[in-house]
Parts: sequence; structure tokens; C-alpha cells
Amino acid sequence: MSLPPTAVAVLLGGPSAEHDVSLVSGRAIATALAAAGHDVGGWLLTLTGEWWRLPAAALDRDLPLEAFREPLGLEADGPFSAAAALEQLAGADPAPVVFPALHGPFGEDGQVQSLLESAGLVYCGAGPAASAVGMDKTLFKRVVGTLELPVLPWSEVRAAEYAAEPDRVVAGLHDFATGFVDPRLIVKPARQGSSIGITIVHEVGRPQLVPALEEAFRYDDLVLVEPYLDHPRELETAVLGNSRVDAVAYGPGEVVPGNEFYDYEAKYHSQASRVSEQADLDAELAESIRAAAVEVFLAIGATGFARVDMLLSADGIPYISEINTLPGFTPISLFPRMARLGGYDFAGICERIVELAIERARRRPRLQLGPDDLP
Repeated sequence: MSLPPTAVAVLLGGPSAEHDVSLVSGRAIATALAAAGHDVGGWLLTLTGEWWRLPAAALDRDLPLEAFREPLGLEADGPFSAAAALEQLAGADPAPVVFPALHGPFGEDGQVQSLLESAGLVYCGAGPAASAVGMDKTLFKRVVGTLELPVLPWSEVRAAEYAAEPDRVVAGLHDFATGFVDPRLIVKPARQGSSIGITIVHEVGRPQLVPALEEAFRYDDLVLVEPYLDHPRELETAVLGNSRVDAVAYGPGEVVPGNEFYDYEAKYHSQASRVSEQADLDAELAESIRAAAVEVFLAIGATGFARVDMLLSADGIPYISEINTLPGFTPISLFPRMARLGGYDFAGICERIVELAIERARRRPRLQLGPDDLP
């Protein structure tokens, strides 16, 4: 074991539409770290925002997801407020490294990272700012644009704007679509993951656009609209590191969705979807994709680990799609599978992520000031 025995607290669940995916990821991480000899505890964050401290038995990967709907049935300790839970974590001796295995809003957008920062806890993954940029697909596109890397053109729609002038919004999106050879559009919540709330609009008019916008607005008040690429190859790259000195990318892997695109059904329920940790690509193209993934990772200020997703068009252009600063660790997730290319088994990649969190914390200056530090 390269990482000395370490206390780790895994956060799982969370108040987002990706709650169940997080339960799978979090238990897989906790099980792997415990089997590797670490002192692992689990904290369940419910859909209503309560924090429950889980007994070791509740981290069993074979427990049905329904068991977590009523935490008392798990003999969990709680409920705690976020403040009380963080006080317990920070007051533990030793204080654990926190591994947020949370996906979607609150867990992946900088909110829980800000709470962990305020409690002085060491935690895995990106900080608040990088997490927020990574979660917001519109902000992310603006940052990537400064790198002169290819991104698909996009249009943004806010809920208030749509509520006030729906006809103008629909007309604007129709005009947006007419600028492309293929007029189809993809409509998605700007700050959501796991392909939740996404719709492909085949005919750009009210009958399809209005339901697509309303579906996306169920999950966010900001919606991103992009041209739909016809049968692109969906590529993913795993990035590990804290800076340009140690950042490394593995992959790219490839997803072949069982549905029209890699939606929630195709990701977690379809037997037809296929994934490969190493896409069949020209070596030079694969290397350029890995290099671009590292640049994207560094550009948003990410640390620890992330997954960078790209769409390879029919004419061979790899468009940067998004970054996931807390990628999935489910049985079908590509991030841990791509890490095998770097020699990491599942437990090994979890340990490396914890190790990177500790390394980052050691290098950060202490921000507590005394009277003599004031101007």
C-alpha cells in the first residue's frame, strides 16, 4: 500500500437528481479503501439535506438503494445539520480526509467544497471555484474558449427570459439552428450531470422545443442549447494531478451508447451500451486528446482528479464537451477503468486521489492571521 493507513470520510447521496448514482459510487470507493487498510467512515446526505453518519455495514455495495431512503433502518446516527456534521468531522482525532463521492448540484458545483474549506478539512478533488466552473457548462465553454480549443457553438436560455417571452426565445433558437447544416439541436440543463434533463430536438419548432426547454428547466434555471452532431464518437479522458508538474491523462476511452445518445437510461440501465477504456484512435490523435484534456483541467484550476469529455465529429475534430470534477465510480464508469492504463487498480486510484488531496493541503499556506500580520 503506497498510502499509509489514513482516516477517510466518504460523502454519498446528496440533494440532487444524481443521488442514486452517488450511492453506488460512494459505496464502491468506501469498500475499496477499507479493503486496502484505511479507516473509512461514511456520511449519507439525504435528498432533504440531512447528514447521517453511517455504520460500516451500510457501506455494503450489495445493499439495495431503497435502504437509504429511511436512514434509521440502516442504524445510522443522525440526522445532523451540515454545520453539526462538519464539526464532528473536523473534531475527530485524526480528522479524516473527506472524499466527496457526490454528483450534480451541491456536491459537484462548489457548495460542499466551500463548506469543507470553511471547516478546515482536507478533501479530495477540485476546490470551490474550479468545481463551480466545471459544473456550469456555459462558464466552462467560455474558459475553454481562451485555450483556442474547439467547442461547439451554443445558445443560453434563462428561465425568467423564457417565462417572459417564450415566443421570442423559440424564434431565436430557430434562427440559431438554421446556421448549421444539420438543424437538430440538443437541449440540456447547464448545471446538471448524468445526462439528466437532456432532449434532442429533431424539428426546431414549438412542438419539440417547448417540451425540451421545459424538461431542462425542471433541473436548472439556465439551459444550454447546442447543435447536435450526427453520430459523433463519445470520448472520455481521465486526468490526475494537482498542477502542471504532476498532471497526467489516461485514455481516451470511448462510449458507444445503446440509445440515440448516452442518456441516463443508456448509462445505467441499457445492456446495449458499451464502453472501452482505450478508444481505437490514431496514436497522434489520442496523444493530442490527452494533452488537450490536461490543458482543460489546468485551465479551470482543477486539482486531484477529473474526467474530460469530448465529441469526435465525422470529420475528425475533437470538440471539448465538458469536465466532470467528481466523475462516477460505478461499475460502468470509465474514469477508474481508464486509470488502469496508468497501473492503478480500483483501490489504487482511490488511494491516489486521497494522496493528492493530502499533498495539496500540505502545500497550501496557512491562512490564519495574527495581529502582527495586519497592515
